[in-house]
Amino acid sequence: MTDLSAFRDLTELSRVLSEKELFVFDMDGTVYLGGRVFPFAVSLINKLRASGKKVLFFTNNASHNPDFYVKKLTKMGFDPRPGELLTAGDVTVSFLLSHRAGKKVYLVGTPELEEQFREAGIVLSESADIVVTSFDTTLTYEKLRVACDLIRGGAEYLSTHPDFNCPVEGGFIPDSGAIAALVTASTGVCPTYFGKPYASAAKMMSEMTAVPFEKMCVFGDRLYTDIAIGKNSGVTATLVLTGETTLSDVERAEEKARPDFIVDSLADVEEALFS
Repeated sequence: MTDLSAFRDLTELSRVLSEKELFVFDMDGTVYLGGRVFPFAVSLINKLRASGKKVLFFTNNASHNPDFYVKKLTKMGFDPRPGELLTAGDVTVSFLLSHRAGKKVYLVGTPELEEQFREAGIVLSESADIVVTSFDTTLTYEKLRVACDLIRGGAEYLSTHPDFNCPVEGGFIPDSGAIAALVTASTGVCPTYFGKPYASAAKMMSEMTAVPFEKMCVFGDRLYTDIAIGKNSGVTATLVLTGETTLSDVERAEEKARPDFIVDSLADVEEALFS
């Protein structure tokens, strides 16, 4: 069994985090779980702002648009400020506008994500050049059929984010990566992913906040997204055990995929920085 005690040193965590300017938080499983807010997360984030630190909420969950998350975070007591929210949907839209301007898109996504794409000026169509799949809680067999037919016909295949499961109170539900796996199984085509842990998402974090990677730290509950974006970009990555990943998962992971720090929850981060 791997000794993980070195990952749980709150004194070292305090030393490292005290030098950071931007604190990036995953949302579901990190600052809340489904509809249940973690009060210690609210307390930590309020103290970070009061001490002059920048905060960014970054969720891969593109089933809702940014307005939904602003309202949810506000209701939970986080008081999100302008420029403090980023979603995998935002990253995908930015790519389409910058690199696929004028291309029609077939979107396998929720009505909220459809609205976000349309408001950005992206044309949604069943005769499309590009297929984008996402975390679609309104998924139907017909949507999958159309998407697969288009991809077999040569359409480019993109996905907003690779998460296989979305943590909810009492367990998990299939997420974007699970839907993409189904499409890949049918077509033989793997998508280009956006969101965490990919370079396009890391670049957008830095551009939005004007903070270099070495001055950032990221907190999240998934090794393959939240922690991986840190490890891939030179950003300090702290795993919280309030969501998907367990200590057993860390023990089984390759050394390069492990976080810099592990905490039971963000309450430990508050203790390390402010107690």
